[in-house]
Amino acid sequence: MEESEIKIDKEGTWYYRGAHMFRKEILCVFFEHLKVDECGKYLIELGEEHCYLDVEDTAFVVSAVYKTGFPTDDHDNIYILLTDDSLEILDLSTLQIGKDNVLYCQVKEGKFAARFSRKSYYQLAEFIEQSENEEMFFIRLNGQKYYINRY
Repeated sequence: MEESEIKIDKEGTWYYRGAHMFRKEILCVFFEHLKVDECGKYLIELGEEHCYLDVEDTAFVVSAVYKTGFPTDDHDNIYILLTDDSLEILDLSTLQIGKDNVLYCQVKEGKFAARFSRKSYYQLAEFIEQSENEEMFFIRLNGQKYYINRY
């Protein structure tokens, strides 16, 4: 298989032939047409054209974490900001710890995995508690415990 001209590093930075891709309008089009094939490879499909990507880890990276809720609310949410500049509610049931203790979740209605950046990991860590047996970690939100699994 030939090498892709488009690469995404583990921090979510896009490159074309080694040059940093920074134009948001182009990246927005690429994110909008991003797919994962049956083998788990990332590609961009634009009409009849398709281009496979060389992705170091995940195409989406969580760049920031925000918790919402007011004292009068009975429902809190944790929002995540992704590298495509979209904001979505974190699905706490999808949190997983991967290799080298990197934290991941599912985004875009479960279609893609997203890696937490170091900054966003520390932001989320404010809400993480350790179980009594000290082997499991969880986030308590709206009266429920969401355990963080290892894979």
